[in-house]
Amino acid sequence: MLIIGELINTSRKAIKAAVETKDADYIKQVAKDQLEAGANYIDVNCGTMVNNEAEVMEWLVNTVQEAVEAPLSIDSPDPKVIEAGLRLVKYGQPMINSISDEKERFDSILPLAVKYNAKVVALCMDDTGMPETGEDRVRVAQSLYQKLTEAGVPDENIYFDPLVKPISAVEKAGVEVLESIKLIKQLFPKVHFTCGLSNVSFGLPNRKVLNRLFVVQTMTVGMDGYILNPTDKEMMGVIYASLALLGQDSYCMNYLTAHRKGLYEV
Repeated sequence: MLIIGELINTSRKAIKAAVETKDADYIKQVAKDQLEAGANYIDVNCGTMVNNEAEVMEWLVNTVQEAVEAPLSIDSPDPKVIEAGLRLVKYGQPMINSISDEKERFDSILPLAVKYNAKVVALCMDDTGMPETGEDRVRVAQSLYQKLTEAGVPDENIYFDPLVKPISAVEKAGVEVLESIKLIKQLFPKVHFTCGLSNVSFGLPNRKVLNRLFVVQTMTVGMDGYILNPTDKEMMGVIYASLALLGQDSYCMNYLTAHRKGLYEV
C-alpha cells in the first residue's frame, strides 16, 4: 500500500499563503505531519502559481526535504516544472504525477521518467478525452503499458490511475473503476494503482462515509495506492483494517499499531 500525502498543494489556501510569505516552518510541519500519519510519499503541487511555478517548486522541494527524508511525488501539468523538482529530489525513488496517453503529455514526460528512474502515475486518458467506460480505461492502459515498458519503465514503477468520477454525475462511475482495476490487474499483474479517491463523492452529503466505503471496495479488487490526506485518522484506520482483513498485514501488526495510535477511538 502506497499512501501519497496530498496536502502540500497551493490550491489549498493555507499552503498558498505559506508559499507567498515563504513560511518554511509551516510547510515543514505539514510535511512532518503527513509522514508521521503514515504517508509513504509527499506530493508537491504548486500548479496554481502560474507565473513562477518552477521557482516555487524548487523552494517547496528544498523546504520539504529539510524537514523529512521521504520520497517526493512531483505534481505539475508542466514538464519543465516536473524536471525542476526531480533534479532536487534527494531521498528515495521520486514519483511523477502524472503521465497520460495524450501524445504531447506522454512525449514530454516519458524522457523524465526514464532519466530519473521515477515511478509514474499513469492516467487512463488519451487524446479522445476522459474515459467513459471500463473498456475505455483498459484500452488506454494497454497502450500506456506497451509504450512505457518498451521504453524501459518496469512494471513496478507504473501506477495506473483509473480516473474516479463523481457518482452524483455518473451513476455507474464507481462500478466502472472497480471493473477497470480488475481487468487491468488481470492483464498486467505486476503493475500498481493509485487514484484521487474523494472525487467519487463530489456533490453529495456524507462524503466521508462514501469515501471510506469506496476505499474498501477498491482495495478488494487490487487498488494499492491512494492520493489522500493521511492525517484523516478515520480514513487511515479504514485502510489499515482493510489490509488486515485482506491478509496483507503480517500478524496484523500495522492494524495493532494503528489501534495503539488511537485511530479507532470514538
